[in-house]
Amino acid sequence: MIINVDDAGDAPATDVNLREPVFRARGLTKIYHVGEVDVCALRGIDLELYAGEFVVLLGASGSGKSTLLNILGGLDCPTAGDVWFRDHDLVHATDADLTRYRRDHVGFVFQFYNLIPSLTARENVALITDIAEESMTPEAALGLVGLTARLDHFPAQLSGGEQQRVAIARAIAKQPDVLLCDEPTGALDVQTGITVLESLERVNEELGTTTAIITHNAVIARMANRIITLSDGRIVGEETNAVRSRASELVW
Repeated sequence: MIINVDDAGDAPATDVNLREPVFRARGLTKIYHVGEVDVCALRGIDLELYAGEFVVLLGASGSGKSTLLNILGGLDCPTAGDVWFRDHDLVHATDADLTRYRRDHVGFVFQFYNLIPSLTARENVALITDIAEESMTPEAALGLVGLTARLDHFPAQLSGGEQQRVAIARAIAKQPDVLLCDEPTGALDVQTGITVLESLERVNEELGTTTAIITHNAVIARMANRIITLSDGRIVGEETNAVRSRASELVW
């Protein structure tokens, strides 16, 4: 077992409606052709993610976590299998369909912040709010991640953790149904990483955004409703935290 749920802290698990799957994947397989070599990144994944839950996808580098997240986010297509976001068939969707899906339903947070250096925090977030149909204001999004006092600072004037929180604000400003996070604390020290996780925790709780985080750090799994463990392109374990830890309680 990854986690002893009896030692997982005092925070109650989020009340997740397990009758409403946001994602359904069946037999998901991904093979990359590298020269004359075939690399199998996913090997028949069956998966469901549910509305409002906080999920950690855990596994070593090369286990298939990022490939799975990219397929769920409409950034990549599987070689075989089916994946649905509610009533959207992502496997047979056109490029235009996937573009609309990403724009309307999914927020992404990556290990590196990808902010535009010449724009302030407010302006970086406004890039999304200007094109999204039902967005919050940049000020509201940045306030949600604790950056009200840094609205008009440029990325070079912000710490790494603050830049990552700007990236989170940008991702959630369009009020997506799903927030997909690829190693969001991977480039940060422990305390800064915890601050970033607190922002993700707040977004999940206050907006009800289904949140999936991929990481190799097993400690982060203590925050989750569910922990899904991958190895060699397969799901090799799934656990539920009866009691969840707060981000502020984590130490690694």
